[in-house]
Amino acid sequence: MSRPEEFLATAVDAARQAGALIKANFGGPLGVNELKQYDIKLELDVRSQELITAIILRSFPDHAIYGEEGIAGNQGSDHEWIVDPIDGTVNYFYGIPHFCVSIALRVAGEIVLGVIYDPMQDEMFVGRKGYGAELNGQPIRVSGRGELSEAMVTVGFSKNKESIDAGLARFKELLFKVRKTRMLGSAALGMAYVAAGRLDAYLEEVISLWDVAAGIILVETAGGKARLFEKDAAAEKYSMCCTNGKLPLEWVEEEMAAGAAK
Repeated sequence: MSRPEEFLATAVDAARQAGALIKANFGGPLGVNELKQYDIKLELDVRSQELITAIILRSFPDHAIYGEEGIAGNQGSDHEWIVDPIDGTVNYFYGIPHFCVSIALRVAGEIVLGVIYDPMQDEMFVGRKGYGAELNGQPIRVSGRGELSEAMVTVGFSKNKESIDAGLARFKELLFKVRKTRMLGSAALGMAYVAAGRLDAYLEEVISLWDVAAGIILVETAGGKARLFEKDAAAEKYSMCCTNGKLPLEWVEEEMAAGAAK
C-alpha cells in the first residue's frame, strides 16, 4: 500500500469508528463540559477526538494532530491532521440527526486529503489532491447551476455581534437573489453537500479551520471553489465562501476580503 493510500485508509477508519461512537450515543444522556451562549462542548467531543487521535498516531506516530479539542503528536511534523470530532455539536445535543466527523491531512501547509462522515446517513465523503471527490466510493461533482435565481445556498452564523450583523446583512441580500436558503448547523456537511451538487454555495463570516479543512479539498476536487479569508491568523479563524465555481458571487468574496483586512 502506498503512503497516500495508507493516509486515506487511516482517515476513513478513524472517521467510521468515531462516527459509530457518536451514533451509538445519539439520543442518550450526554455529559456537557461547557455551555456557551452560542455553543456547546460535550464530553463526547473529547472522547471522539481521543479515538481519532489514537487511530492516527498508531499508524503515524510522528505526525501532528490539530483538533477542536486540542493538539497531540509531534507538533514539529509537516504532516498535520486537522480534526473536528463532531461537527454540528449543537444539532447533536438537541437530537437533530445532522452532524458528522471531519478529518483532513495538511502536508507542508497544503491540505491534500479530507474525509467527512455522516454516521446517521452512512455517507462517507472523500476528497484527495490529484483525484476526484467521492461519496461512498462513487464519483461526485458540484452542480452546474450558474444563475443565482436557481441556486440553493446555505449559510452559517458566527458567535460575535460584529460577524452576526455582517452575516445577516449578506443573508438578507441573498434571500432576494437565490431560489432558497438553508441553515443546516454543520459547516463540514454543508461543504460536502456543495461538493455533491445538493447545494450550490456555503457562506460563513467567521469559522475555524477544523470546521472546513476537509470540506475545502472535497469541494475543490469535486470541481468547485473554496476560498478562505483570514480573520485571525493565530487562532486560524477565517471567513468562508464555498461555491460550485459557477455562481456570480464575486461580490461576496470582495466583501469578505474587505472584512478580513480590517
